[in-house]
Amino acid sequence: MASSPSASRHGAGSTSFRRVLTGSMAGAVLEWYDFAIYGILAATVLGPLFFPKGDTIAGLLLALATQGIGFVARPLGGVVFGHVGDRIGRKPMLVVTFLLLGASTAAIGLLPTYSQVGITATALLVALRLVQGFALGGEFGAAVLLVSEYGEPRRRGFWAAWPQAGGPLGTLLATVVAAIAGAVWQGPAFLEWGWRACFFVALPLLAVGFWIRHGIEESPVFRAAQDRAASRAAGPERSSVVEALRSPRPVLQGLGVRLGENVAFYVYTVFVVAYATRFQGLPRGDVLQVVTLGSACQFAGMILGGAWSDRVGRRRAMIVPAIGLCVWAPVFFWLAGQHSIALLAVGVAVGAFGHGMLAGPEAAWIAELFPTSHRYAGASLVFQGSSIIAGAPAPFIGVWLADRWGAGAVVAYLVVTMAVAVLALVMTRETVGRHLGDADHRPA
Repeated sequence: MASSPSASRHGAGSTSFRRVLTGSMAGAVLEWYDFAIYGILAATVLGPLFFPKGDTIAGLLLALATQGIGFVARPLGGVVFGHVGDRIGRKPMLVVTFLLLGASTAAIGLLPTYSQVGITATALLVALRLVQGFALGGEFGAAVLLVSEYGEPRRRGFWAAWPQAGGPLGTLLATVVAAIAGAVWQGPAFLEWGWRACFFVALPLLAVGFWIRHGIEESPVFRAAQDRAASRAAGPERSSVVEALRSPRPVLQGLGVRLGENVAFYVYTVFVVAYATRFQGLPRGDVLQVVTLGSACQFAGMILGGAWSDRVGRRRAMIVPAIGLCVWAPVFFWLAGQHSIALLAVGVAVGAFGHGMLAGPEAAWIAELFPTSHRYAGASLVFQGSSIIAGAPAPFIGVWLADRWGAGAVVAYLVVTMAVAVLALVMTRETVGRHLGDADHRPA
């Protein structure tokens, strides 16, 4: 397969591509650090700090629901930034969304608590979660697309998996930071200052990431598409979001896959903390170490899955781990119910690796579903639309199901959503090898 001209000029060995890859990963790490650190703290301290005292499970559910509020704004951010990014470029969106995300994350560490200002504290927390969600709605789509459009087609799955792998790296960083903060500020000191320090970590990430992203060049594929559009007769400009929705099949297929993938991610990274500490009585520090191990396995799975998809195709590379996750779900909860950190670690490690193998090829696959004219909008609709149906409610639903009906209900939740992902993959055509710059988006 021949590489496109743009790929040869901006290939994996070029300085431009390395900066794009590093900048894209910086945003992904910050994005998932924010959601992981909130999820970890929601399961331990944020409930009592920002919600009235009462039933312990109710406080936990309210804290996790506030985490989900951030997801509500993500589709709106995806629509706004997706349309603008398809019109003026990927790079400006990459910088703006990153600044909004980092600033709002750090600001959470400055909030007063419910005991200090009452319901105002909760309202401020919700407002910052909405700002974060709005920024995230455009951030990840821009990051994945820049890497996909810069990289050489024959290794697109491997390179696009790296910003996708920012998820487990962000989770890994969050668990390490939470563990260090818990060791430095123990007992009441953690409730006073330790949790705040966890959010302040966003500031150095913001500074480094902004410096890297500010120097990134615009996607060569996008520039070429702009040149082609300029050479044609001018006509009324349609919203790229409308263009994506006019042919809804790729959007629906992407949402189907993301449903199962998102639920699996949150079960093995966020829900597991609440389940193991609240329902199984395991020590928080030990559980965080297990999640750290799971994040490392998840990262490895994503990189391997992306590379494997370049060899065997995206569909096969995602169908195999999706089926594997269906089989593993009941095994995982049996292991988690044995009140053993070692067995919990086995369950999380295997589940997280399987999720990584599914999610790794996903970034390139979603980019390949759409033509350049509305790729940003289409990808954002898939990435962020799935946050409403899967990402936002997953930890909340998991805790509620476990409290109401036990682990078996959570197993069913995992299996059903993963079965939807398998069905969506079965109904798609193979996309590996597509030249993203082709005007009519023909398979290569």
